[in-house]
Amino acid sequence: MSSTSSDVITEPVAGTTAPPRALPNGLAAFLVFLSSGAVLVLETVSLRLVGPYVGVTLQVTSSVIGMALAAIAYGAWMGGWLADRRDPRTLIAPALVLAGIATAVTLPIVRYAGEVLRGGAASAVLLLTAVTVLLPAALLAGITPLVVKLQLADLRRTGQVVGKLSSIGTLGGITATLGTGFILVAALPSSVIVLALAAVLGATGLALGFWLRRRSGGGPSAPGRAKAALALLGLSAAGLTAAAPNPCDVETAYHCARVEVDPQWPEGRTLYLNSAEHSYVDLGEPTHLKYGYTQWIGLVADLARPARQPVDALHLGGGGFTVPHYLAATRPGTDNLVFELDGGLVDLDKRELGLRTGPQLRARVGDARVLLGGEPTDSRDLIVGDAFGHLVVPWHLATREMAADVRRVLRPDGVYVQNVIDYPPDRFIKAELATVSAVFEHVALIAPPGAVAGRQGANFLIIASDAPLPLAGIPAGLKLLPEPAELLDEARTAEWVGDAQVLTDDYAPVDQLLATA
Repeated sequence: MSSTSSDVITEPVAGTTAPPRALPNGLAAFLVFLSSGAVLVLETVSLRLVGPYVGVTLQVTSSVIGMALAAIAYGAWMGGWLADRRDPRTLIAPALVLAGIATAVTLPIVRYAGEVLRGGAASAVLLLTAVTVLLPAALLAGITPLVVKLQLADLRRTGQVVGKLSSIGTLGGITATLGTGFILVAALPSSVIVLALAAVLGATGLALGFWLRRRSGGGPSAPGRAKAALALLGLSAAGLTAAAPNPCDVETAYHCARVEVDPQWPEGRTLYLNSAEHSYVDLGEPTHLKYGYTQWIGLVADLARPARQPVDALHLGGGGFTVPHYLAATRPGTDNLVFELDGGLVDLDKRELGLRTGPQLRARVGDARVLLGGEPTDSRDLIVGDAFGHLVVPWHLATREMAADVRRVLRPDGVYVQNVIDYPPDRFIKAELATVSAVFEHVALIAPPGAVAGRQGANFLIIASDAPLPLAGIPAGLKLLPEPAELLDEARTAEWVGDAQVLTDDYAPVDQLLATA
C-alpha cells in the first residue's frame, strides 16, 4: 500500500512507535476533495431547506454561511486535535459514516424544527440554520486534518503536502458550489440532493479499508516583506474603494437603490434597484401608472369590484408602492397592507417617493411568505404578488405551497394577480402558471403578443381566483393602453402552459428556468 505513495517515510528511532504510513496520493486527494465539497453542497442546499420556514433574507443567508464557517473552524480544530492523540486510521472512516448519517437526518430535523421555529426571528434563524448544517459540516471538516496528519511522513515536504491538500480542498468547495448552483438544484429536488450526498459519504466511509500512521509538522510563516506588501495592497484597495463613485443613493441590506427625477415630468420619480428600473411614482397623480404591468394590475383591480368600492388588498412586495397608492386613490377607504422585505427601501420611499403610511396604507417589513403565514383566512379581496430579487421572483414565493397560502388568505371570490418577468423560451412563466393552476380553479394571463409568441422577454401578469374571473372587460381595456397586450383566457392559458413543471418547496429551480441558454 505504501508503495503507491510518493512520500518518503523516515525510519523510526529504536524504541519508538513507527509512524502510520501515508495514504496513496490519489486517495488522500479524493478524501479531501469529497469532504470539502460536501460541506459546500450542504451550505448551498441549506438555503433551500430553511427558506420556507424563515424566508430567504440577508440574515438567513448570513446565518447559513456563518454556521458553515463555524462548522469548518471547529471541525478542523477538533480533527487536528484528535489526529495528534489518536491514529487517524481509526477516525477517518467513522467520521465519513457519521457525516453521512448526520446529513441524512438533516431533512426530518429541518422539517420538524422548521414548523416550530417558523417566523424568522433572529434566534429562530440561527437555531434552524445551526441544526441544518453545523453537525454534518463539522464532521466533514475534521477529515482534512486527519488526512494531512497521515501525509506528513517527510518533514522536508510539509509545506508542499499541506499546500497541495489545502488547494485540493478549495477546489472541491468551488466545484461543489458551482455544480450545486448550476446543475444539481436544476436537476434534482433538494431532498434527493441531500440523501444522495448522505449515501455517497456513508458508502465512502464503509469502503475505506486501510489506514496509515501519523506524523506531525508545521508550515513556515510568510516573510515579513510579503506581509508588508499585502498590507500595503490592502490599504491601496481600501483607498480605491472609498474613492470610487457610488451608484447608490442608499445601499440597503438588500439593494443598491437610487431615485431619479423624470426629465419629462418634474413630479415623476423612477426607482432603480441594483441598477434595474423597478418602479415609477408620480408624486402629483397617484393614478398615473407608467409601466404596462402596473396598468394591467390597475385594470384587473378596476374590474374585480364595483367602481369606488373599497377593497381589502394585500401586496407581496412594495417597491415604490405604486399600486397601493393607485388603489387608495381610486377606491377611497381601501385597506392596503404591504409586505416589503427591505426596511431600508421603505425608509427611502418615505423620504423621496411620497410614501405616507397610516391605518389604510400599512407597510410591514419582513419576508412575504413568512408574514403571509400569519394572515387570517378569508381576509383579503385582492392579493398582488410583485416581489423580486433583482429581476427574479424569489423561489420560495413561486411554489405551490406559497400559492396555497395565498388562496387561504383570499376570500372565496378574491383575485390574485402576480407579476412575473421571463424571457424566451419562457420556461419559468409556464412553470409558474402550472403551479398557480394547481391551486386555483380559474387562471388567465395578460402579456405582450411578442412575449406570448416567444419573441421577446417581458412582464407577464397571472390572474387567478376560485371564482369566475372578471375577464369580459379586459380586452377592451387593454386596447386603450399605449403598449400592446393581449389576454389569454383560461383555455388558451392552459394550452400555452402545456405540461410545464409544477414548482414546489422541494423542487423550484427558478434561476435555472429563467436561464436563456
